[in-house]
Amino acid sequence: MTEIDLLGYALNQFAGMDEEAFALSIPYWQKKHYRKGEFYNEYKNVCKHLGFILDGVFRTYYVNEETAEEKNVFFFTQNQIVVSYKSFVNQTPCNYYTESMVDSTILYIHINHINQLYAQSQPWEHFGRLVAERAFNLAMDRAEDFLFKTPEQRYLELIEQHPDLYNAIPLYHISSYLGIQGPSLSRIRKRMVGR
Repeated sequence: MTEIDLLGYALNQFAGMDEEAFALSIPYWQKKHYRKGEFYNEYKNVCKHLGFILDGVFRTYYVNEETAEEKNVFFFTQNQIVVSYKSFVNQTPCNYYTESMVDSTILYIHINHINQLYAQSQPWEHFGRLVAERAFNLAMDRAEDFLFKTPEQRYLELIEQHPDLYNAIPLYHISSYLGIQGPSLSRIRKRMVGR
């Protein structure tokens, strides 16, 4: 399966995108490689691209202005869309950084091309609505995870959503995402192994 076929399949799974509608977008997708530590989008920049991860891991994080501590908010891994959702949807400056955590490769499309597709195709309009809904749901899920779930439940959910993450990145990034300290993560992992 070619990379563009893989993308077409993923958009079909995500939004029910048919081949004809997807074909309209093919000239607009471009491939980009990121080295570890390169930014997909930076704080205060407007996110102009929506990416599809062919391989690699990205994290979205913010920096506490008082302590300079980084807090991980989202991870994006293979066969997922990577985008600073709020910034992209509203075309406003981003409150976060999105960084490649390992050498990564994406196919990406510019907001102007997405808008052209929205104007000419109902399936692409549907895709746009789903992207906005996904942004809302991701934000609500993150907030509710901290309200209603234990760190152990958040850990299990993260493993389910990103099964390869643990072999790819340092554990302190996972602790940051879960909102716990490193020793707590070690205890959770030990309990999981014991089951």
